[in-house]
Amino acid sequence: MGYLVPDTERRTLVELTDRLDLADGEARSKQSAFWIMLVLSAVIAISGVIGDSTATVIGAMIVAPLSVPILGIALGIVTGRGAVLARSLLFVGAGVLVVVVLGYLFAQVLPNPVNVLSNAQVQGRTSPKLMDLTAALATGLVAAIAVVRRDVGDVLPGVAIAISLVPPLGVVGVCLGSNAPALALGAFVLFASNVVAMVITATVVLLLTGYHHDAQAAGLRRGRAYLVLGAALAIIAVPLVVNSLSTLWAGQIADAARDWLREDTDAQVVDVTLHGELATVTVLGPDQLPPVSQLQSAVDDLVPWHPDVVVIHTVGGRIEAQR
Repeated sequence: MGYLVPDTERRTLVELTDRLDLADGEARSKQSAFWIMLVLSAVIAISGVIGDSTATVIGAMIVAPLSVPILGIALGIVTGRGAVLARSLLFVGAGVLVVVVLGYLFAQVLPNPVNVLSNAQVQGRTSPKLMDLTAALATGLVAAIAVVRRDVGDVLPGVAIAISLVPPLGVVGVCLGSNAPALALGAFVLFASNVVAMVITATVVLLLTGYHHDAQAAGLRRGRAYLVLGAALAIIAVPLVVNSLSTLWAGQIADAARDWLREDTDAQVVDVTLHGELATVTVLGPDQLPPVSQLQSAVDDLVPWHPDVVVIHTVGGRIEAQR
C-alpha cells in the first residue's frame, strides 16, 4: 500500500480523527461550520433544482459538507470506535432531515410544482441505475485516498461534484412537497447508494492503510459492521438493477414501436417510457396508425411481466426548412 498511500504522506490516526469526527478537538467550531455550510448548500441545491440550473446545483455540491460525517462512519467502523460511528450516523441522519425539510418547504411556495417535477434536474436524479453505483464507488475511493493522504486534498471539490449528496436530498424534499412520493423514493435511493458506496470504499482504504492496527480495533465488532454494509449494498442494488433493466427494455420497446410503424414513413416514435406495469409510447404521425394490439403483442414477447401499452398519438408531421 506504500504506492497508494506513501508513509510520508499518510495522515496519522489523530489527524484523521480530527478531520472526520465533528465532536473531536474544536467541536463547537467544526459543528457550527458544518450546519451553516449544510443549510446554505441545501438552499443553493434546491434553488438550482427548482430553476433547472446545472451550474447552481454544481455549486451546491462543492459547498456541501456531508461527506465529512459519511467518511467518519467508515473511520468508526475500521477503528472500532462506537462513539465516532454513532456521532457520524447522527450527523448524517440529521443532515438528511434538514435538507429534505428545506426542499419540502420550498415546494410549498411553488405556483405550479408539476412543472418542476418534469425538469432535467429532477428527472436525472429519480431513476438511478447501476452505472450510478459504479461511479459512486470510484468517487468514494478517490475521496478516501484524498482524506488519508496529505498531498491530494485539492481533488476534494471534484469528489464533491461527482458524488452528489445534497442535490438528491433536495429533490426528495421537493418531490414530497409536490405530492410525488415515487419520485422522492427514487432520489433517496440515489443518495443512499452514494452514501453506501462512499462508506464501503473508505472502509476498504482505511483497512488497507492500517488504521485498524493503529486503533487496536476488535475484529468481531468490525465483522458485524461489514455484514451490515454488505446487506445495505445488496438492498440498494435491487432498485438500481430494476431501473437499469427498465431502461434496457424501454429501448427494446422503442425498437419494436419503430418496427410497428415501419410501413408508415411519415410516423415516428418520439419517446418511450416504462414504469412498472405501464409502457407509454409517444408517436407523431398521420391520423391512422396500425392496430395497437400488434405493438402490445410485440411488447409482451419482449418484457417478462407484459406491461400494458399506451400510445400517445400526436397527429402531425415533421417539416424541415428547404435550403
